[in-house]
Amino acid sequence: MKKKENEEQSMHQANIIASPLEEIMGDRFGRYSKYIIQDRALPDARDGLKPVQRRILYAMYEDGNTWDKPYRKSAKTVGLVIGNYHPHGDTSVYDAMVRMSQEWKIRTPQIDMQGNNGSIDDDPAAAMRYTEARLGKISEYLLKDIEKDTVQWAANFDDTAMEPTLLPARYPNLLVNGITGIAAGYATNIPPHNLNEVLDACVYRIQHPQCTLEELMGLVKGPDFPTGGIIQGVSGIREAFETGKGRIIVRSKVSIEQTKTLQQIVVTEIPYEVVKSSMVKKIDDVRLNKKIDGILDVRDESDRNGLRVVIDIKKDVDAQLILNYLYKNTDLQVSYNYNVIAIENKRPVQMGLAAMLDAFIDHRRIVIERRSRFDLKKKQERCHILEGLIRAVSVLDEIIAIIRASKDKADAKANIIDRFSFSEVQAEAIVTMRLYRLSNTDVTLLNEEFKQLCNEIEELEEILANPKKLRKVMIQELNEVKKAFPTPRLSVIEENIEEIVIDKTAMISHEDVMVTISRDGYAKRVSLRSYGAAGEAMTGIKEGDELLGYVQSNTINHLLFFTTAGTYGYVPVYALEEGKWKEIGSHVNSLIRMTSNEKITDAFIVSDFSSQAYIISVTKHGLIKKTKLSEYEVSRNNKTMSNMKLLENDEVIHSYIAYEKDEMLLASRNGYMTRYPIALIPATSPRSKGVKAMNLSDDVIASACILSPSQNKQLVIFAENGAVKRIKTSDIDITGRPTRGTMICKKVKSNPYYVSKIGLYDLHEEITIMAEEIHKMLGKDISLMSKDSTFSMPLKSLQNFYVLNGIDVVKEVHEAENTNKKEHEHDFEEVSLFEE
Repeated sequence: MKKKENEEQSMHQANIIASPLEEIMGDRFGRYSKYIIQDRALPDARDGLKPVQRRILYAMYEDGNTWDKPYRKSAKTVGLVIGNYHPHGDTSVYDAMVRMSQEWKIRTPQIDMQGNNGSIDDDPAAAMRYTEARLGKISEYLLKDIEKDTVQWAANFDDTAMEPTLLPARYPNLLVNGITGIAAGYATNIPPHNLNEVLDACVYRIQHPQCTLEELMGLVKGPDFPTGGIIQGVSGIREAFETGKGRIIVRSKVSIEQTKTLQQIVVTEIPYEVVKSSMVKKIDDVRLNKKIDGILDVRDESDRNGLRVVIDIKKDVDAQLILNYLYKNTDLQVSYNYNVIAIENKRPVQMGLAAMLDAFIDHRRIVIERRSRFDLKKKQERCHILEGLIRAVSVLDEIIAIIRASKDKADAKANIIDRFSFSEVQAEAIVTMRLYRLSNTDVTLLNEEFKQLCNEIEELEEILANPKKLRKVMIQELNEVKKAFPTPRLSVIEENIEEIVIDKTAMISHEDVMVTISRDGYAKRVSLRSYGAAGEAMTGIKEGDELLGYVQSNTINHLLFFTTAGTYGYVPVYALEEGKWKEIGSHVNSLIRMTSNEKITDAFIVSDFSSQAYIISVTKHGLIKKTKLSEYEVSRNNKTMSNMKLLENDEVIHSYIAYEKDEMLLASRNGYMTRYPIALIPATSPRSKGVKAMNLSDDVIASACILSPSQNKQLVIFAENGAVKRIKTSDIDITGRPTRGTMICKKVKSNPYYVSKIGLYDLHEEITIMAEEIHKMLGKDISLMSKDSTFSMPLKSLQNFYVLNGIDVVKEVHEAENTNKKEHEHDFEEVSLFEE
């Protein structure tokens, strides 16, 4: 027993093949890939069909389900295909069958389907049990002569039948109907072309085998999509026809119509393989999301008479601008990429126009040769029989006597052969000939048939012997197809791809709004109606956040902001989320990426970055830098960018807008102040570190402000405990840079004051102090003092207060003043003082 078990174990081990997993996987995947490439996903270059398409057409042809016969249930065809030739899922077979019938996907449908076969809106076809189908008329020219040994045959999957490995194809189906497919490592994407143009190119190629691509392109203009449209980019077509790869733009056919009350963009043709319903939805999403102003309504008015999509546009807007936006952002315009890969000699090959035509022409030559040999053999056999019948008529009485004297049919054949030396085939024809064939009329017909066959044999022999004759037959058959199927071009071809340039500001509805932004980065735009309805109420703000300010601005302007981390960013005002005055708004992070350590210090409204202005930034530990405003404009601003390179533990306290003759006022926390012209600050790039602003020992810069010669303001100084004072700007000495400056408040050892904020205000300008309660006062309400005095306390002691900065609007200055002077040669003019 044990011996038997050992023997079985030895035999089992002997059947085990040890092989690395990598080799096993590589071998199996290689086989699978070869099958997918050759026998499933890629078309044959000769008949332009994938195996499943070829099997569907042949199964219908074999079943007699042709264009001139009644329709048959699609389920029957699917069953025949699966049962005899294609052992895969019924869904894949039916889907292929449906696509071959859809006139919006295939230029010359090969299957005529009755019932719901889907729609251009990507509606699914009805189930196969409901639809009926038959071969389309053009399929006759794919299958014609298949019974004449014109193509190779192979056993089907279970060796019970033979199936064609190729169809005779009298027209270049690969080019005419195009195809898409994804195999293992290969993909193909061939657009449809115009049947008449392709046939003309075939004829020309046959007549001029060495013709150039330019000559062929004079006949084949480019793709011809069943959905029409406008094709742009002849250079892309040429590249595709030359190499098999190329890119074109396919645009909808559109007209702009004027009515009494509005404008209409009317779409009558759309790009190939675009789902109309999805395209209409995308256009309507543009309207609903107000990505561009002016679209009133989007309607699909398509019916059985044709495609029609209508976009209603306001009468006073630029309809062409809206159309350009839709071209760029919806499927009204798409790009199409040629990738012509087909199976040639059992290998996937990238092919240009000439190669595709040559593959078809070589195929047709072989088909015509094989058909001619088949027909020649048949006609020669018939001639041989006719020779015997004609000879038999001349000795008919003797043949009848021999037949009557014979025992049976076999004996009669043998006796006739012995007596007259007929061949076996001739003798068979004689003994099976019916008596009515012995009439004079039928004898004449036999002679005429024999003569006709002799002529046909002579012609077939000439076709096989003379290449010129063969080419003539090929051209004649191509012209027959062209005559049977006159096909006007649907797609219009334009030389160049039109570059779509959209002026974003022109798309925006120009209106004035209120803009707010907070230190934590919450911003919004508010309609003037909402702002006006709020009365004296302050705008909404998140608990623990600080409001930087609010300002009226046009939607086409930009909100430029700076952060404590030495970065900046800007967003269009129209891009800010629209909200109500009392709402907090949304974080600018939704428009431009910010990190959690970036807190906004200042914001400005910019209408023109080319304005002759500077951004001046000041850090806590005494650095200052000046950069031209124009250097902050970038082509892409999807995240905050560098404004100032910071030292360790330093941060930007404020950024300011300054102009050519402005002066800088800086105050330290301990009460020192320095004043000097901004000309003393060198202009640097946004990525620079800056220079020393003022001398600090154990001190930090608390605040700063910009003094303009055109202003008639006085300086207001706020202490950390809420104390405040006002001094004349003439009391502040002009110094160089950097200096420690002079004291602006009296030192009191028992109760020291620390500066938190300075600002320049008119006497009648409102100052807003944000604390637990909002306090508002005018500049004149603050006591005017000398710089040597202490502070006054107009309000009770405040804790955790801040002064509303406001959002400055950058002036448009396009010519610097005093351009004849050097940068450091400024005429420093004292500001006139207020009289109380």
